[in-house]
Amino acid sequence: MKRKLIIMAIMVFVASMVMAAAPAVAQPGVGYCWVRVAHASPDAPAVDIWVNDVVAISNLAFADVTDYLLLPAGDYNFKVTQTGTTTPVFIDVDVTLDKNTAYTVAAANVAASIEPLVFVDDNSEPGPGMARVNFIHLSPDAPNVDVRVQGGPLLFSNIAFKQASNYLEVPAGIYTLDVTAVGNPGTVYLTVPNVNLTSGTVFTAFAEGLAAGGPPPLQAVFAAFAPEGHVWYLAEGCTEADFETWVLVQNPNDTPATVGLTFMTDTGAVAGPS
Repeated sequence: MKRKLIIMAIMVFVASMVMAAAPAVAQPGVGYCWVRVAHASPDAPAVDIWVNDVVAISNLAFADVTDYLLLPAGDYNFKVTQTGTTTPVFIDVDVTLDKNTAYTVAAANVAASIEPLVFVDDNSEPGPGMARVNFIHLSPDAPNVDVRVQGGPLLFSNIAFKQASNYLEVPAGIYTLDVTAVGNPGTVYLTVPNVNLTSGTVFTAFAEGLAAGGPPPLQAVFAAFAPEGHVWYLAEGCTEADFETWVLVQNPNDTPATVGLTFMTDTGAVAGPS
């Protein structure tokens, strides 16, 4: 009988709505960064994301945003192909990723003009009772826009296609948001009701789709990150000969938690189950 090597049982104490299990800032002396990928090309098919010629993310569809993938800082090549294929390559880009930094990489624009956009994320912990939010404009046919609380204050002003706003801290709560013409709150392109901005969480709101009606129509896509999440580095396991490696994850809390696994293989980091 094969001997089962149980390398660690992890007890997870993270809040609900955690979209990634990596912290906002790396442990001192660890040269790692965090990358998540957003598929925002409205007419592109589901895609595979290749990192240094290895498929790291598979079957990513329009409006999907991945959890953060933990990677050693350094130089990387990212390629994007239709799911299950190696050609044609829609995107082929080299990027340098700095340690202790979180990134969002978006596949943006219509398929004929698809391009990668790289944004630096601020995942530092919001103040007590606060949430942090920013807005990324990824609708290729929408004009510059404002984002405001319906019947309330202006949050972000004059954001152009392919542009990200600054981050803004707001009191946690439930909001209805309007995406409007610049300087004209009466011209509403999109209303997003009942957005629950949870205390202690960092939110990114993406405007995706086509303002002219689509398909797909203009829509809001949210990604959330809770900085109180944690990362654990597990001891090396063995899968050769008569050994199996098992990773056991236990959540003793009453609320669900999202935990992402990244396998540090001989050929590079590979996203595991979530």
